[in-house]
Amino acid sequence: MGLQKGKTNNPAGRPTGSLNKLSKDLRKNITDFLEENFDVVKSEWQKLEGKDKLQFYKDLIQYAIPKMQTMEFQSEFERLSDEDLDRIINELKGGAK
Repeated sequence: MGLQKGKTNNPAGRPTGSLNKLSKDLRKNITDFLEENFDVVKSEWQKLEGKDKLQFYKDLIQYAIPKMQTMEFQSEFERLSDEDLDRIINELKGGAK
């Protein structure tokens, strides 16, 4: 049956979002391969046309630039008084404080 969702036998385990060792090693191997074979990769890329060239670029860029993640913004504006909201609006407009 296993553990309930969200429960673990190791509450101080790996932090959320951290890469496991295999992922880290794989990324390193791919990066090393691309660096060592950059001239060949570039030559092959230049032989491609249109959508194939874009797909090739898209497939590789994920290893160079981390994916953006959604962030949730929670405000407490409803707890502020009208005077506080007016002051914030004026500050954002660059007006009097």
